Amino acid sequence: MEKKAQIFNETEVERALMRLSYEIIEKSEDLDKVVLAGIKTRGVPIAERIRENIRRNTGKTLPLSVLDITFYRDDLSRKTDLPEVKPLPFSSKVDDMEVILVDDVLYTGRTARAAIDAVFSLGRPRRISLCVLIDRGHRELPIRPDYIGKNVPTSQKEVVKVSLRETDGNTGVEILEN
Repeated sequence: MEKKAQIFNETEVERALMRLSYEIIEKSEDLDKVVLAGIKTRGVPIAERIRENIRRNTGKTLPLSVLDITFYRDDLSRKTDLPEVKPLPFSSKVDDMEVILVDDVLYTGRTARAAIDAVFSLGRPRRISLCVLIDRGHRELPIRPDYIGKNVPTSQKEVVKVSLRETDGNTGVEILEN
């Protein structure tokens, strides 16, 4: 794949995550009732960074859990015949809480739908919100994010690649083209 455009460098990613953190602080009625749920893989370090930003700005450390949505995907049979999945424990209670799902890119909405199903299997949250670094459009389901780092219009032939130092060794967002 060929690099078509640089969307964010490391500084711009940090700035977007700080802005998302402030939006969560401002929109949440009670931070003591908020749980961050990082969607595995890149949603987890994004959620960790947002959690740290909120802690620095409010003194409150929000619960953070890793959400592995593999068993909840509607395309699981297409990905592999015999999936090897090691479910990760969701360490926070969700009943009567605001669960903020955190992911890197929102595309078709299928990952977000699977994450919502996974959360409901754990209890009954008061509200579920969606926070994404990049919203690239092309939804197949009626899903919309509540917190968006950046809207990036793309064609379906393009790929939005999010790199984070925790998972990839460097941080940035770029558009790749076949």
